[in-house]
Amino acid sequence: MKVTIGILALLLGSASPLQSQDAPEKDAQEQATAIALAEHSAPNLRITRLDDLQLEVEAERPSAIPTEHFAARSAYRSFSMSPDGVHIAIKRVVDGETALLLLDAATQQPLKIFKLGEDQRLDWFRWAGNEKLITSISTMGNYYGIPIRTNRLFVRNIVNNATWMLDVDDDLYLGGDLIHVATDGSFALVAVQRNERSQLSVYRYDLVPDAERERVVNAQRAISSWYADTGGTVRLGIAWRNGRQRIYYRSKDGDDFELADVWEPGDDDTRYWNIIQIAEDSDQGYVLEEGSNGRVGVRLFDYSTGEVIDTFYEHPQWDIDHLWLDRDGSPLAAFYTDDRDQVVWFNDEIGPLYQELKDALGLEQMNIVSRSRENDRMLVWAGSESDPGALYVFSTEELTLDLLGNYRPELDFEQLARPMPVRYRARDGLMISAYLTVPRGMEPSNLPLVVMPHGGPFGVRDKLTYNDEVQLLANRGYAVLQPNFRGSGGFGEEFYDAGRGQVGRGMQDDIDDAMDWAVGEGIADARRVCVVGGSYGGFAALWAVLRNPERYRCAASWAGVTHWDRMLSYDRRYLGRNSALDLRERVEGENADLNEYSPVNHAATLSRPVLLAHGNEDRRVPVSQFRMFRDASLNAPVPPQVLLIEGEGHSFSEKENEQEWYDRLIEFLNEHNPADPPSQSANTSASIPG
Repeated sequence: MKVTIGILALLLGSASPLQSQDAPEKDAQEQATAIALAEHSAPNLRITRLDDLQLEVEAERPSAIPTEHFAARSAYRSFSMSPDGVHIAIKRVVDGETALLLLDAATQQPLKIFKLGEDQRLDWFRWAGNEKLITSISTMGNYYGIPIRTNRLFVRNIVNNATWMLDVDDDLYLGGDLIHVATDGSFALVAVQRNERSQLSVYRYDLVPDAERERVVNAQRAISSWYADTGGTVRLGIAWRNGRQRIYYRSKDGDDFELADVWEPGDDDTRYWNIIQIAEDSDQGYVLEEGSNGRVGVRLFDYSTGEVIDTFYEHPQWDIDHLWLDRDGSPLAAFYTDDRDQVVWFNDEIGPLYQELKDALGLEQMNIVSRSRENDRMLVWAGSESDPGALYVFSTEELTLDLLGNYRPELDFEQLARPMPVRYRARDGLMISAYLTVPRGMEPSNLPLVVMPHGGPFGVRDKLTYNDEVQLLANRGYAVLQPNFRGSGGFGEEFYDAGRGQVGRGMQDDIDDAMDWAVGEGIADARRVCVVGGSYGGFAALWAVLRNPERYRCAASWAGVTHWDRMLSYDRRYLGRNSALDLRERVEGENADLNEYSPVNHAATLSRPVLLAHGNEDRRVPVSQFRMFRDASLNAPVPPQVLLIEGEGHSFSEKENEQEWYDRLIEFLNEHNPADPPSQSANTSASIPG
């Protein structure tokens, strides 16, 4: 089915071809300083008041949506359009089996399906020209006695179905870091360790079967990240030595890599710097870098001198998150986040067309997921913070839009609540951005509240976007508040740095102050507040009831950090030495005693109900963090309820596991912080007891 933009409304009720099962073969500052920082970091300085929210309360509450509808996800996960716009590659997961599905982009009809073997996972895939796909496939293995997932890079030719692996030594657990793919798909550059003790060398792989790899750059100078120019010549390396980040550069192939710059964490010269492009036969390219005002913008950069040549674009209030380049290497679009994801187009044709399409869809959010090299065909997602949305194929030449699939086919988005942006001032004067979701059909008065801090903690943030857990809790009658505490990303350098050394301290104050704002505005009942979070948010939930049990009624932690020193030591293995050192420096700050802020060291004093949950295959926050807190709290005044999900990692990979977490969470909240039940209960496992 094809429709023009002008009659787009006819499309929105149409069935999705991806829902069919008929395919072949079956994602403590001082007051004055803090207020000055608030003025710098927050474009809207006005504290949100209840009257500002302008809530329209419906006469009747919606019925309880089954938890399985929130846990369910489309079988179709990752999407990528071929450079010529002819094919769409999709990761498909059905009943735990993963496959790579190939669609005709014009008709959206399945063409081929490439199945994976048992226990294989498709980590990512990338087009190499128009006829080949490079994939990273991992399996569970044992590396020097440590259970770990190992990956290898494979190439699949979609024309003749030939498949081969990019050769690496058998004893390596990582198949390499893909750093460049030739535009025509003829070759790829991969950074690979020769053994577990060595640094990364760079190899060229001709993308044909049985081709021998060629080492083009030797491991050197502790360089752990390599970058190639647009023509496929390795030009830049980044190393960490003696606590400093060192940049090595060369102007052309055959030259030696020379030290170009040295940055030390905490120095005034240290800055956010993200390489976007190094132009072929040039020392110039585009980077995302902080300016003098602390905002990340698009800069034209000279790598040979380490200096900015010109600022191409900088938003006056928000950091640029990423940059798209056009086929000629010029900037095409810059992306940033205020309360929602936003885009600034530098192309006079695509920009107006994008806005026209967004207006026609009538939804608050629209993202381009993937596009052809000529920008004549695009994969477009449209939705909102209260609508999981759908994926479309958009032709910029024919001005047609085809519905490809709904992200949550069973979920009635008209029953969902709408999150709203709010602002409050922390106790030291810092202005904080947060998002409040009030249950549909309920007055915003004396509601049970769930404070939900995000993970990270650094450089991550919440925004106005669809969130299953938020919507589940709102559907069950809870107001949900998501604070972007200090250290969150996207609000400028000073706000980010305000979180340095504030884990368990200033960051936690911001979470407490979020509660105080909601209670002060009369939205929340101070006697009915719980904290729920995952990863760092799981730590914050545990720490909330340990540090301030007089404030909170209960807490629920998924994959939460409980022992900071051991976690940071583990991070050195997981993240690598360089990133782990930077994270430790940010967490510790100056003279911070991590033992003081580790929940495991206070677990024996636990006096509030806690739901402690984890996946036993979590490689990001190891399950030992769960076990340490569980064991340390066995004789606490109120020992935690525990949930250990077999076969699950840090994020939910299986809908059954996610539903188990949701069911246990709702049961826990029903017991310890009950809300008024919905008008009807469609899920007996999550209904409010008598």
